[in-house]
Amino acid sequence: MPPAAETPSVPVVRAVRDDLSGSVTLTGEFVPYQEVDAMAKVSGYIREIRVDVGDRVRQGQVLATLEIPEMENDLARASAAIDQAEAETARAQDDIQRAESAHEMAHLSATRIGNVAKREPGLVPQQDVDEVRARDLESEAQVAGAKSNLVSAQKRSAVLRADEARLKTMRQYETITAPFDGVITKRYANTGGMVQATPVVRVSQNNLLRLILPVPESSVSEVAIGKNVAVRVPSLKRTFSGRVARFTDTLAVATRTMDTEVEVPNPSLTLIPGMYAEVDLQLQEHKGVVAVPLDAVDGSGADARVFEVGAGSAIHIVPVKIGLQTAGEAEIQSGVAEGDTVIVGRHTGLREGDAVKPVVSTLASQERGK
Repeated sequence: MPPAAETPSVPVVRAVRDDLSGSVTLTGEFVPYQEVDAMAKVSGYIREIRVDVGDRVRQGQVLATLEIPEMENDLARASAAIDQAEAETARAQDDIQRAESAHEMAHLSATRIGNVAKREPGLVPQQDVDEVRARDLESEAQVAGAKSNLVSAQKRSAVLRADEARLKTMRQYETITAPFDGVITKRYANTGGMVQATPVVRVSQNNLLRLILPVPESSVSEVAIGKNVAVRVPSLKRTFSGRVARFTDTLAVATRTMDTEVEVPNPSLTLIPGMYAEVDLQLQEHKGVVAVPLDAVDGSGADARVFEVGAGSAIHIVPVKIGLQTAGEAEIQSGVAEGDTVIVGRHTGLREGDAVKPVVSTLASQERGK
């Protein structure tokens, strides 16, 4: 009589309630939060440059000063022209006073003679009456001309003052200042060098960095502004905190990804622009769901199923509905309840109703606990 077949041992675990979260690992490169080339807007020579590569600067700090001799000459000419225009304005005002006084006398004479000629016709020759009237009109025209000259002088003075203000504004560009707190990352010029509307230094704001992540199309809908993320920097073997700040809201045609920016505070400047970093972007989170290890789910057939060890240590093949999957676990939405015992690992050769010897899998338990 042949010996009875030995009952096979199978590794098992219990279905438990767990918090599962789906994530995608993305890699990006740090860039400065903002970076500009500090420009010289006017042409001139570098009188002094006060910073060098690596220097930390504050907003408004003087980085360099220019020397522009011809601008001093232009300002001197503008000032002299304004003085001349003001003198012409004063002269025009005096001319108005003289013209008004002369007109007043001429008008008074014309009025008196006109009244006499009306009272006693023929007493005053008509030629004399016409002459005083002409002098009255002429003096009136002189008043109008003097007023016109005053307006012209005032407008010329205003134009010259505007030109002087423009030159003074341009003079302010002799001083190049930092637009924000940052670090000097490049120096383009040296003392005595000639610059013509060209950059002098580059300023980078590195106390706050942008990490640009290419989120795949399948995960775009899960991106949310304000979400906190852990940023791993392999070169430093450290993890930093960051926050999803913005995204482009459009997909790149070539890569089918959406650029998403994570802001990472960097007050000590430990992180350097250009470094690579990794982020596990959390996409979904299901709390308190029934979960089993991924290798407990058999997907060889048309539907997912698990091999449950029931009463009498007999196998029952149970169809299941799978929900969220992580790197090590799968959510079971139906088919398996909390506390049920399921087989993990290979399912080859196992059939419905087979008797087995269940052995708790310590490896699967350790993987689940990670």
